[in-house]
Amino acid sequence: MVPFLRKRILSSAIPLVCVVLGVFFLARMTGNPVDLYLPLSATAEQRAEFSAAQGFDLSIPAQLWNYLVDAAQLDFGTSLRTGQSATSMVLDAFPVTLQLAGVTMLLAITGAVLIGSLAAYRPNSLVDRIASLLSMTAASIPDFWFAVMGVLVFGVSLAWLPTSGTLGGPEVWVLPIATLLIRPFGVLVQVVRGSMVSALSAPYVKIARSKGATPRRVIFGHALRNAVTPVLTVAGDLTVGLVNGAVIVETIFGWPGIGKLMIDSILQRDFAVLQAAVLLTAVTIFALNILVDVCHALTDPRVRQAVPA
Repeated sequence: MVPFLRKRILSSAIPLVCVVLGVFFLARMTGNPVDLYLPLSATAEQRAEFSAAQGFDLSIPAQLWNYLVDAAQLDFGTSLRTGQSATSMVLDAFPVTLQLAGVTMLLAITGAVLIGSLAAYRPNSLVDRIASLLSMTAASIPDFWFAVMGVLVFGVSLAWLPTSGTLGGPEVWVLPIATLLIRPFGVLVQVVRGSMVSALSAPYVKIARSKGATPRRVIFGHALRNAVTPVLTVAGDLTVGLVNGAVIVETIFGWPGIGKLMIDSILQRDFAVLQAAVLLTAVTIFALNILVDVCHALTDPRVRQAVPA
């Protein structure tokens, strides 16, 4: 396991370095913050003073060096918008995104296991056909379209649910979670069904049935335990996608997470906050990918054996 883990960490280091460098250069392609934060009537001396105070008067290589040195110390400077520490702003917003992604995946996995297992127990039955149709439809719906339709129907037309923010009761979670939930749920139902169909046709399951095991015991006690590996792998990949794809959902619903913070930072050319947000998101995604691979290796010894010591 140690050689496998070491190889995965080393292979993730190169993309992480690319992300660190990429966000630095791409952020500066959005424009000069001086033009945004100072009025048109600002004098040349005022512009020079602002640039010197923020380090924008330095050459690009010098700015990059300072950025890398500070990033190694987890110091990303202060926000141009608020004057707060960029690191503290990102650490305040990130748990909100993790809560949203965590609740979404918990509901998606639970629902997919139940529906996918029931569909696989009787292949080609009415329940199986309905579950397959709904899951394929859910997996095909774009997140942004579902979000806009949810706001239009349930927020504007029917006025049943709030359309933005986190102030209020459980109803504020409904539209954001439903938007993030629909695609992972559809994909996982298909994965669970496929794995369970194979597991339910295995000899040990036939023996359990011949001994009088109940359907519940057959599904959840025998088949599901052996069909869980591909489900965990896909669920891990989908969780990574949720953390990365929450930008659209958070922006549409005004959810104060890391995605909305990134968009606001791009629009306001708040380099410090943008760099901190992207780096933390990238590290989290890489950590989740490694965790998924470790779980896969623990459940499938062939993965560990494929890695040379």
